[in-house]
Amino acid sequence: MASVSALTVTLPFLRSHSQVVPVSSAFKTSLKFRHSSQRLYSTRWPEDNCRRRKASSKIGATHEEEAEEEISKAVLIWRAIKLPIYSVALVPLTVGSAAAYLQTGLFSAGRYFVLLSSSVLIITWLNLSNDVYDFDTGADKKKKESVVNMVGSRTGTLVTAYSLLFLGFMGLTWASAEARDIRSILLLTCSIICGYIYQCPPFRLSYQGLGEPLCFAAFGPFATTAFYLLQSSRSDVYHLPITVIVLSASLLVGITTALILFCSHFHQVDEDRAVGKMSPLVRIGTKAGSGVVKVAIVTLYLFLFTLGLSKALPLTCLILCALTLPMGKLVISYVEENYDDKAQIFMAKYYCVRLHALFGAALAAGLVAARTVSKAYLGRPILS
Repeated sequence: MASVSALTVTLPFLRSHSQVVPVSSAFKTSLKFRHSSQRLYSTRWPEDNCRRRKASSKIGATHEEEAEEEISKAVLIWRAIKLPIYSVALVPLTVGSAAAYLQTGLFSAGRYFVLLSSSVLIITWLNLSNDVYDFDTGADKKKKESVVNMVGSRTGTLVTAYSLLFLGFMGLTWASAEARDIRSILLLTCSIICGYIYQCPPFRLSYQGLGEPLCFAAFGPFATTAFYLLQSSRSDVYHLPITVIVLSASLLVGITTALILFCSHFHQVDEDRAVGKMSPLVRIGTKAGSGVVKVAIVTLYLFLFTLGLSKALPLTCLILCALTLPMGKLVISYVEENYDDKAQIFMAKYYCVRLHALFGAALAAGLVAARTVSKAYLGRPILS
């Protein structure tokens, strides 16, 4: 009974206060608060999130642009150095030294490295002075990898170039005096003269389309034969004779070197034409130029087989150099497919550098192998 009376007392109390906080109004207020809070988060949060994403994307884009700029600078520096091109110093020296080893069985490592260092200095002179004189004529105006454009000093680049030429020529002179053979320094002087009249004023024969013949003579018969003569011993009572072997080898070296120069013009035909630089590709066009590349490489291997089968070159040279045929075929196909694409054809000269280096290494190895096999392999002398 006590519980019943308590219930009767409590119920009136609840009824008397039920109007203070109605359940329905409280529920509605709660729903309104939840709805307004949802609207607050649903409108402001995506906007804030979007702003954060935009800010982070801008930061990411900035980092990517900086990375691309750094990569671009690295590529430009690599192109300006032209490290693969220095194979044109290494190959004639190595082939000439191998021809001398075939003739005498002797090799002077000290003289070889002096000649290599001197040759690298002279090739650097060629590259730097070429950038300077092409800068003067406007041929390198849009060439970002030009040393003059990168450094910003024409005079400094030119002074550096001729300082390197002087140091390189002193090294060649020392080696010639050491070998006691004046023929070698005369041939190397002819090689340097070819480089000078190729690009330097007042001659600039490269603007007349004569760069490839000069390149062939400078690095082929002149340089390769000179390096052959410089490997003679001071104790010899006679000088090394100029043989059919060394002249045949120098012919092949000259062809692969001139091919590098020819293919280096593919991507800059418009720039050359604008400044009056009448390179072979400006005269005949890139499509015909791709045909010239094919003819040059076919001629290279025809000469190889002819000289090998006629015994003007050892059979070992024929066998080893024939292994480079796939590289020659790759150069032909690459140029034929990309001769009209300026961005892609830029790499053609580097494919030619690979062919030049591989062919030169195979030729030198063949000459050394011939001496190893026969122990005494004397070429037919032409001049003594």
